Amino acid sequence: MSKQLDGKRVAILATDGFEESELAVPQSTLRSYGVEVHVIAPSKDGIRAWAETDWGDTYEVDKALDQAQPEDYHALVLPGGLFNPDELRLNEQALDFVRAFFKAGKPVAAICHAPWILINAGVVEGRTLTSVPSVAQDLRNAGATWEDQEAVVDNGLVTSRTPKDLDAFCKRLMEELAEGRQQKQHA
Repeated sequence: MSKQLDGKRVAILATDGFEESELAVPQSTLRSYGVEVHVIAPSKDGIRAWAETDWGDTYEVDKALDQAQPEDYHALVLPGGLFNPDELRLNEQALDFVRAFFKAGKPVAAICHAPWILINAGVVEGRTLTSVPSVAQDLRNAGATWEDQEAVVDNGLVTSRTPKDLDAFCKRLMEELAEGRQQKQHA
């Protein structure tokens, strides 16, 4: 698989209050396969993690959202947490960034509460996803089918429920990244 990942670049879009493991684990997994990973945030200032029950480390931001171009990346990762997606789903620039990946047919991976961002971006109708259970009804209300699985893949869209599903999430993300552009991915 590492040969198929040569030269790949992945954006991780997050802001303060992301679940730490949901950014750190995909980031380190991707980097271990030689994938270039950029953390994108609304501001170039560092972003602070939420580590299960309290504030965690501050993570370096590689590019501010207004400087990041979706065409520079082969895939997008959206970590969850409660605060992070709740803020990003109200940020029109973040929603446009997400929509661009769908329009281009590029893989998108969202975990935990991150499907809130996808709902507000208007990209879940007719799709099958999973998420943290508290987001299930929101997804159904937006026209998606929700499944209680550790990882669900729907034409380049990878979703998982919680940090306990990170192994499956990363495995499916790597497979979709290696596969590349999805013909049926849509905005």
